[in-house]
This record gives sequence, C-alpha cells and structure tokens, in this order.
Amino acid sequence: MKVLVTGAAGFIGGATCKALLSAGHTVVGIDNLNDYYEVELKEARLQDISQSSHGDKFSFVKLGIEDKEGVAALFKDERFDKVVHLAAQAGVRYSIENPHAYVDSNLVGFVNVLEGCRHENIKHLVYSSSSSVYGANETMPFIESDNVDHPVSLYAATKKANELMAHSYSHLYGLPTTGLRFFTVYGPWGRPDMALFKFTKAILAGDEIQVYNYGDHYRDFTYVDDIVDGVLKALDNNAASDESWSGKTPNPSTSKAPYRIYNIGAHEPVHLLSFIETLENALGVKAKKNLLPIQAGDVPATYANVDALNKNTGYMPKVSITEGITNFVNWYRSYYKI
Repeated sequence: MKVLVTGAAGFIGGATCKALLSAGHTVVGIDNLNDYYEVELKEARLQDISQSSHGDKFSFVKLGIEDKEGVAALFKDERFDKVVHLAAQAGVRYSIENPHAYVDSNLVGFVNVLEGCRHENIKHLVYSSSSSVYGANETMPFIESDNVDHPVSLYAATKKANELMAHSYSHLYGLPTTGLRFFTVYGPWGRPDMALFKFTKAILAGDEIQVYNYGDHYRDFTYVDDIVDGVLKALDNNAASDESWSGKTPNPSTSKAPYRIYNIGAHEPVHLLSFIETLENALGVKAKKNLLPIQAGDVPATYANVDALNKNTGYMPKVSITEGITNFVNWYRSYYKI
C-alpha cells in the first residue's frame, strides 16, 4: 500500500512513517520544515526514518499543505492508496499570538488535502484532531458523543472545524474519513514546545520550571508508540456508514456517511505534580518549581474514553507513564549528548 503522511518531519508524523515502513508499506512524506521549533530536530527525524527498517521505501518532499497547486500535483503524480494527515500548526498558546498561521495550515491546508483525496479517489483519510476540542466540557472521561461546541482556543476551534469539513466531504463525495483526537502525546523525538521537553531541559540546566494552574492539572498523557498503534489500526479500518445513525438524535462521532471520530488516549489521567515527580526520578534531579496561575486557552483536565476505538480496532494503550518518561529521558540524553 502506498501511503501519504503529511507532517512527516513532526513528532507523531516521523513515528508514523517508521511504523508504516515496518509494516511493509511504501511511504511518501511531506513537510514544510517551518521554524516553529528547531528545524535541526525535524531534519534528524527524517534521517532517522530513512535509516530505519525498510527506509529505502520512504521518500520525502518538502511541501507545505497551504500550497494548493503543489498538493494537487503531488496527489495526481503519486496515486496514493491512503492518507495520514498529521501536518498542522500545533500549540494552544501560539494560536493566541499568531492566529493566521492556524488559518493557513489547519483550515486552508486541510481543504487542499481533502480536495486531493476527493479528486484522486483516496480509499481512506485518517487525520489528526485533538483533545483540545472538548474545551469547556467538564464531564469526565471525554467521550466522542459529547457536544464540543465550546472551544477555548483558536487551535481547538480549527481542529473542530477539521472534523466538520471532513464530514462534509464524506457526505458529499463518499470519502471515508477518520478523525483522531490525540491526548497529550509524549515520548522520544517529542516537540520542544511541550511540557516534558521543556521541563527536562530546564531541570538539567538547573533552571526553574513554569508550573501552571499551581500544578493542579490532570492530563491523559499518551505515549507516542501507543498513539501510532492507534493511527495504524484506524487506517486499516476504513470509516463506514453507521446504519443506526439518526438525525433525530445525532451522534457527532458517526454518520450515515463513511465518517468516524475516535479518542486516542491512555485512559489514565495523571496529576501534573505526579508527572513532574516521575520525571525527577528518571533524571535523578529535583525540579525548582515556579507555581503560576492557569494560562489562557488551557483546560484543567483531560481524560479519554477509548472504548469506541478499542471496540472497532482493538486499540489498547500499553506504555506506563514511568516507562514512557524513562524512555524519553534516555533519548534526550542521547540526542543532546548529556
């Protein structure tokens, strides 16, 4: 099978490419290699993919999904079977500072990918959504049938918009689409703008870590290998029509169209201070904490109900928070030679 992975130089994208190659697929990866964070890390991920098992079946094209003509030409020339769309402008807080970056990538770019899938008869589009779409919801655990009409950041709003846009293409053109709501992904090759990466860097440097909401956050931290396992399982299970779906009592996670939404999480929220303690143990260094109020656009807690993905694909998270953090620390020390 020939698969397009957008955002191939990203954290989840790189890991997904390696897993697809290991499964025997041919992979074309695209990424614009922007400087939202250090480009050297993105280039190192691409090198890691090329040097991995079956890396000879990987090819990379530097291309931004905002490039309408470039994306259309790529789809036409390559004739993909399926698409894993992970390219996006990430980060909740950055969306407050630079909203247009999110419109260009997460909205305009997503339409370009949908159009490519439509015109080239892609068999299945799997795309990244986010736990951020749950916004102001407070009932735990979050379940896909919940109403998610109250985002608290523009980033979350663009991800909710992606789900709506995908449904319209599933309905109008019969394009099977599956949206995956990722819950706080962490692990080796992670993003420098995320808490684990920032905490590790600061602790090893002897600097204070910024702990928001005075540490009273809960997050459903999900190890990257578990996330990728869910992505591949979803990709193998094409979205199909839900014949029991009713417009009188509409379930937002399914449809009469070939459309599905799934949570991917560990189903085990961890208190932020406990998370930091586990990191301290892995590093062998105590953190200096600067306790601060909650940030704009942040939510106090996330907790994924993953029953639907488990039922339909067999997904089951396996990596504990202790094992996952230890793996990250080992990678971090090796990569940065500390």
